[in-house]
Amino acid sequence: MRQHTTFRQLEIFEAIARLGSFTRASEELFLTQPTVSMQMKKLADMIGAPLIEQVGKKIRLTADGQELARATREIFSILDHYTMSVDERRGLKQGKLSLMAITTASYFAPRLLGEFDKLYPGIDVSLRVTNKEQVLASIADNLDDLYFLGQPPEDIDVVATPIMDNPIIVIAAPDHPLAHKKNIPLERIAHETWLMREKGSGTRNAIERIFTGHGLNIHPRLELGSNEAIKQAILAGLGISALSRHALTLNQPGQFAVLDVVGFPILRHWYAVYPAGRQLSVVARAFLDYLLGRTDTAPSAG
Repeated sequence: MRQHTTFRQLEIFEAIARLGSFTRASEELFLTQPTVSMQMKKLADMIGAPLIEQVGKKIRLTADGQELARATREIFSILDHYTMSVDERRGLKQGKLSLMAITTASYFAPRLLGEFDKLYPGIDVSLRVTNKEQVLASIADNLDDLYFLGQPPEDIDVVATPIMDNPIIVIAAPDHPLAHKKNIPLERIAHETWLMREKGSGTRNAIERIFTGHGLNIHPRLELGSNEAIKQAILAGLGISALSRHALTLNQPGQFAVLDVVGFPILRHWYAVYPAGRQLSVVARAFLDYLLGRTDTAPSAG
């Protein structure tokens, strides 16, 4: 079997092990699912042991699969370091930058990448936007150069650098009765009908902390999995919410009312995060320096 074919099989296996899904691995690698399945069968035959087993609708790695996953990550890490040394010799004329971000960061991350690309057009940049759980899993496996998060993980050893303000504001439909009120007390706003992100969301945790700190509880009418769904529900008159001001970046001024609530905005930050043991490539370091050198660290009022 030719060596480059075996390396491709390892790429496919690594994606399956990381994502926990044949389907998602095939989508990430732009392969058909039958191709992915066939390559995994060939790899298992070459290894001489089953690597993946089906448990109900889920898949999991066998003991041999887990050992191969560790070895594969080590191989890719060695290749990353080699690529890093090549990039250093080339300077910043060529190179690769792999980024991953939680969904809300999609409101600003493409603009940052566009600005960086104008400075260094030879850099090949990839950005994956996904949920927080997938980002944390990728950090734990040290798979990407940098990660955009609104809250650094507490149970993973990382270097977290604040790169941008991330104020959390209370928003409502423009015709909401409180739209033009000033200094609205927390006690008053707590009685409103709330729309919230899912439990575990960093934004939701920040909102709940400010209310519980004043002995108040809010009971969401709806839990929605995206900021866009929450915004549509607000415009439909289903309630109010608190979101990152960045979530209004693409909306027209006046489309939403920003409520003047005591204790808001909640002042938070966006962070560029990477595993503490990872040596940043010259490209990743240049991108981080670019982020820190920017002057527009806060979003517009919208």
